[in-house]
Amino acid sequence: MNLDSISIFDMFNLFVIGGTFLIVIIKFFQSIRLVPTKKAYIIERLGKYHKTLGPGFHALIPFIDKVAFIQDLKERTIDVPPQDCFSRDEVNVVVDAVIYLSVMDPAKASYGVTNFVYAAIELAQTSTRSIIGTLDLDRTFEERELISAKVVEVLNHAGQTWGLRVHRYEIKNIMPPHSVQNAMEKQVNAEREKRAILAKSEGDKQSRINMSEGSKREMINISEGHMQRRINEAEGQAAEILTIAQATAESIKRISSALSEKGGEKAYNLKLGEKYLNQMEHLADKSVEVIVPADISNFNQWLKSVDLKF
Repeated sequence: MNLDSISIFDMFNLFVIGGTFLIVIIKFFQSIRLVPTKKAYIIERLGKYHKTLGPGFHALIPFIDKVAFIQDLKERTIDVPPQDCFSRDEVNVVVDAVIYLSVMDPAKASYGVTNFVYAAIELAQTSTRSIIGTLDLDRTFEERELISAKVVEVLNHAGQTWGLRVHRYEIKNIMPPHSVQNAMEKQVNAEREKRAILAKSEGDKQSRINMSEGSKREMINISEGHMQRRINEAEGQAAEILTIAQATAESIKRISSALSEKGGEKAYNLKLGEKYLNQMEHLADKSVEVIVPADISNFNQWLKSVDLKF
């Protein structure tokens, strides 16, 4: 009986020693940590925050150090569930959005708040309701950037304690009630028809203005053309008269010069007689007036009675 008791005791000791050795081996391997890129391991030593491990190889003290939290440092996308909000003019709208944030301080993200994702969603919803409550319904559709900027400001202010940084807050949908949607559609259609009518009237107005301007310009061009034609005709007539006068003056000057020469007067009288005799051919033509002297046989009397221009 004693031998059996000793055997059982030895076996128990061996079991305890083996189990302890196994636990030590397991803890030894657990103390070796390979931290991936964009990850952070929060290490506690004897239940107290000790340090934050970055990417790479790390060795911990077994039974003393432990990995309390593992934080992902990559930017993450968090959906904000739809919620009811009331605008300043007391219209109920349903708003949903999305948050883009990343962990900047892993220690604060682990100990500053229990669940920073849940906290960010709740704070974003309350901030959105508060901001939309200061805007009229029409402005909520126009001021999305303003709403997003204010929510990001509030989240980043709280994120300093939580070790977070909010990059963007985007509103996906703002859904008013169906009755309001129908009214807005009617208003949009009315505005579109109004703009179409105004555009058409402006086009007609501009068309008439262009036509009147064209008619005015045409009449001005026609009148200027008539005026220029008359000016040109008058200048032509003046030039013609001047040329004739100059030619007549030159002819008279030459005749005078010829008469002053010896035998010139006699030649002139002969020329006049020749012209008068040529005019006698038209005695039978009633349309031509010819002065006939009383004594046709007296040629010298012909020349004196005839008033011809040469």
